[in-house]
Amino acid sequence: MSVRHSFILLSIAISVVLYWAQMYWGFIIIAPVILLGLYDLVQTKHAVLHIYPVIGHLRYFFESIRPEIQQYFVESNINGRPINREFRALIYQRAKNVRDTRPFGTQFDVYRSGYEWMNHSLAPVHIEDKRPRIHFGGPDCLKPYAASPMNISAMSYGALSKHAIMALNKGARLGNFAHNTGEGGLSPYHLKYGGDIIWQIGTGYFGCRNSEGLFSKELFAEKAQLDVVKMIEIKLSQGAKPGHGGILPAAKLTQEIADIRHVPMGQDVVSPPSHSAFDTPKGLLEFVSELKKLSGGKPVGFKLCIGKRSEFLAICKAMLTTGITPDFITVDGGEGGTGAAPIELTNSVGTPLRDAVIFVNNALLGTGLREHIRIIASAKILSAFHMARIIALGADTVNSARGMMLALGCIQSRSCNTDKCPTGIATQDPARYKALNIEDKGRRVASFHNSTIEHFMELLGTCGIREINELQLSHIHRRVNGTDIASYGELYPRITSLCLLCNEDLPASWKTDWENASADHWR
Repeated sequence: MSVRHSFILLSIAISVVLYWAQMYWGFIIIAPVILLGLYDLVQTKHAVLHIYPVIGHLRYFFESIRPEIQQYFVESNINGRPINREFRALIYQRAKNVRDTRPFGTQFDVYRSGYEWMNHSLAPVHIEDKRPRIHFGGPDCLKPYAASPMNISAMSYGALSKHAIMALNKGARLGNFAHNTGEGGLSPYHLKYGGDIIWQIGTGYFGCRNSEGLFSKELFAEKAQLDVVKMIEIKLSQGAKPGHGGILPAAKLTQEIADIRHVPMGQDVVSPPSHSAFDTPKGLLEFVSELKKLSGGKPVGFKLCIGKRSEFLAICKAMLTTGITPDFITVDGGEGGTGAAPIELTNSVGTPLRDAVIFVNNALLGTGLREHIRIIASAKILSAFHMARIIALGADTVNSARGMMLALGCIQSRSCNTDKCPTGIATQDPARYKALNIEDKGRRVASFHNSTIEHFMELLGTCGIREINELQLSHIHRRVNGTDIASYGELYPRITSLCLLCNEDLPASWKTDWENASADHWR
């Protein structure tokens, strides 16, 4: 029985007992509580209050006094801890389009090792264009896409509720940015509001698979050619559980989701760890080429969490051998992921985002392939500074999952895999997800995105930068230890263009991985 039903029954029971015992004075105490609970049940703004009438107000009470009883936000790159409540509050404020400034200066120790910052200019510039676009599509792309610098990262219908998917897509439509479907397939709820779609194709080929679970060209072409689908992303691996297929617990599998994914009911939906449509680096690129043709010439790329360096270098060699290049590569950090995953894979497998982006960018530079391939970075990117930092390291755009979830109203209860999400976001229980107001949450998603982009452009302006591509490694600094300070240019030097193709210029730290890489097989 839900909390809502329990509240209603308890209210009736208490009222009957008070009336039967002629304790009419008790109604003076209980009536306001009952009225508050009834109001909570009919209001549509707060999902938590709708699902947990009366007691849900405790959450907002503690939120209101939280700055007085907790330390302020300390970024995860300084102390390695998860995002704390103060930073969640910042995202909520931007999503609600309310003042997000902070008094009394910097709230953490600027002399602690790991503290990072951008150096401003004494000649800052005012940037008029607060909605910049990044071009996606190589020379052979017939339908290029102009993307926002920040878009919604991959989260599937199934992992998220239909109301959450619709709210995200409505936000994408309002804010003019893109919504990645996740590997769960292209559902009607991704299409309802017309937000730009990046359709992710995972190892399960959900939504484009035949009865044997193999890739279906016909089903793919039918959906990929929809105007609302702007790009196609092949998922090789993800930061939450690299080397492991996606997981949808049976408790969250409805008949509708089973029909969309073309899977049987009554069991966990676990994607295979690898693709059946190809099994070599060359095969991957041939699959990229095939999807470009089947989609009508739209940008096609792939997503991966970096593991063995030689395997990514094998893909680079396959690009050189076949002449086929993806339009983009999404780099997912090992620390990322909003969904449920085995604890060992979550904490101890996969290259962290910054190291991965540096490596991918250098690999493409060293092979002369960087010019027409965009890099998308994904993993715990929540603020304008996070964007600036990772773009300086080599990314072109970023994807955000956690930030968008918080904008929807997620309170990080960590019940995503139980179907008991208290905000109606990560659940298939109608009593819960119907409490999530699509119109309101869609506006909040758009507001969070727009505010973050505006702050990002403002950051560039303070550094005297007018264009995103002017952001350099030298703009970001870190306190390495004590009084030792270094720029990102000193910490993360880039390799020379084309050096991987010249034996005499091959960096020693790349030599073994480059020699082990083969376009014909994984190692």
